[in-house]
Amino acid sequence: MRMSSMRTPRGPQPPSVYWRRRLIVLLGAAVIIAVIVLIFVRPASDAPLPVGTVAPEAAGDKPEPSSATGQPGVCDAGQVVVSAVTDSDSYAADADPQLSWTLVNTGDQPCTLNVGTAQQVFTVTSGAETIWASKDCQKDAADYPLTIEPASSGAKPTVSSSITWNRERSSADSCGAADKPKVTAGGASYHLQVTVGGISSTDTEQFILN
Repeated sequence: MRMSSMRTPRGPQPPSVYWRRRLIVLLGAAVIIAVIVLIFVRPASDAPLPVGTVAPEAAGDKPEPSSATGQPGVCDAGQVVVSAVTDSDSYAADADPQLSWTLVNTGDQPCTLNVGTAQQVFTVTSGAETIWASKDCQKDAADYPLTIEPASSGAKPTVSSSITWNRERSSADSCGAADKPKVTAGGASYHLQVTVGGISSTDTEQFILN
């Protein structure tokens, strides 16, 4: 009698109504089981971490590369040449200098250097006076460890994107100022020095502001 009522639903409603209700219950139970399985057996995400999530190890703490791992060591100052670069050596009165850098691994092995904005310093000087420094009012600085292949392997120099210097003086206590003083132009000479990952450019890059 019980098996008969399961196969042929009885009640005031037509049999099709009871079958639809049972089907809905079964589908609901299947969805719940599938959600539980996904929670406990979901695959690991292979999305990359954002740049700057993990800071590189300090040079003194990072182990030397081993034949077992083959991982590159940290670049030292004698292995990398940093050069300051401007997009011109002379600027008209309505043109702002574009500042950048290049670096070359002069060693015979790859090495890793933090080239992120947190480890970049652009400094503009005139004579012995510091006129402008990128660190004075920098925001949202990030780390970016980069493996640099040696030039002896045929690798080209690493080239940074450029930043614009708007000819203003800078200081750490004037970042919120609405009207910062402009530097002297009219043929005045300035020099750019760059530091990347703690390694400074050996020479400065001279340019003229007209």
